[in-house]
Amino acid sequence: MDPTMQAFVAALLGAVVAGGAVLAWHLSDRQQHWQPQVEEPVVPASVAAVLSVLRSSAVIVDDSDVVLKASAPAYAMALVRGTSLVSDELASLVSEVRRDGQIRETELVMPRRNAPSRHVTVRVAPLGSRLVLALVEDRTRERRVEHVRRDFVANVSHELKTPVGAIRLLADAVRDAADDPEAVARFSDRMLTESDRLTRLVQQVIELSRLQGDEPIESPVPIPLDHVISLAIDTSAIDAAAKGISVVSGGEGDLKLLGNEEQITTAVANLVANAVHYSDPDSTVLVTTKGVEGFVEISVVDQGIGIPSVEIDRIFERFYRVDPARHRSTGGTGLGLSIVKHVAATHGGDVRVWSVEGQGSTFTLTLPRSGSRCATPPDPGQEPPAETSLPSSEAQTVSADYQEETP
Repeated sequence: MDPTMQAFVAALLGAVVAGGAVLAWHLSDRQQHWQPQVEEPVVPASVAAVLSVLRSSAVIVDDSDVVLKASAPAYAMALVRGTSLVSDELASLVSEVRRDGQIRETELVMPRRNAPSRHVTVRVAPLGSRLVLALVEDRTRERRVEHVRRDFVANVSHELKTPVGAIRLLADAVRDAADDPEAVARFSDRMLTESDRLTRLVQQVIELSRLQGDEPIESPVPIPLDHVISLAIDTSAIDAAAKGISVVSGGEGDLKLLGNEEQITTAVANLVANAVHYSDPDSTVLVTTKGVEGFVEISVVDQGIGIPSVEIDRIFERFYRVDPARHRSTGGTGLGLSIVKHVAATHGGDVRVWSVEGQGSTFTLTLPRSGSRCATPPDPGQEPPAETSLPSSEAQTVSADYQEETP
């Protein structure tokens, strides 16, 4: 090969090598600076982070009515099933907001299976061009408190009006019968009865006002339980004797409670008084005590009218009385069990009831035992005391700790 051809081949090879080097450098530089395109998420990460810390139930729905994101409270409230909204009313509201872009706020009543309906407030707003955000607040407790407050005002007005009106009428009757000593004596006795009823009502309202905060006892002291039971039974001794009812105490002795003696005595006395009032004549009321895991259980068993299953959730409400027991011959104000519930709350205990309509009821008050550091009352779902002899398969049970708070 002549020198010219050799020079040409060498130049060509050099050009190829140089071109390859330039191409390799270009590809390497492009690869280093190239960034893959990441598809923008449908729900921005910042929005998802905000939803995760909200106390409200939050749901994000796309333009196909598919739930893209829901907070934990939304699942707890059963607002979402899979990727769909459970409530048709909420879904309709979301569609309206998507159509016109206007923020809407309303209240809904959402039925629940085997449970009371849930009252919620809903605020629905557009989130971008495709998404809709629904914020749901559970207002069931507030609505119940409002309802109970209205009932309380109406009931206390009625309960106060009745004895006050009776005293006024009796006073007029005494004046008109001034010349009849027997009539005056009879009307005076009735005035004393009504005034005692009025005094008892006012005292119980005041007691509830002191207890309604459910604040813990500031300076609890050891209290002999035997003494409390004795005072409670003695309080109802006259009423029990008038109906031929035997009030019997038993169970574990020498127990001591930790708390306020006056409040605990009032609570136990109210349970015994209820048992006597609602028991048939010539029956027996049993008061038993026992220590359970750092607590003391005081059970009051009666053979009275019992509590219907539809009424049992309301018996701790103020002024509430089971319908068959509303006759004035039973006396009472309907505040006794409310006081018992609040006394249990202030002492860190609870009160529960088993009842079979037409057979009787067992109320169990659980309070801290003196010297114990146990902070959790026994499980309210445990079986009733053996002394109650109530069939567990038929008994209804409720714990005051799980009742909605009344004002």
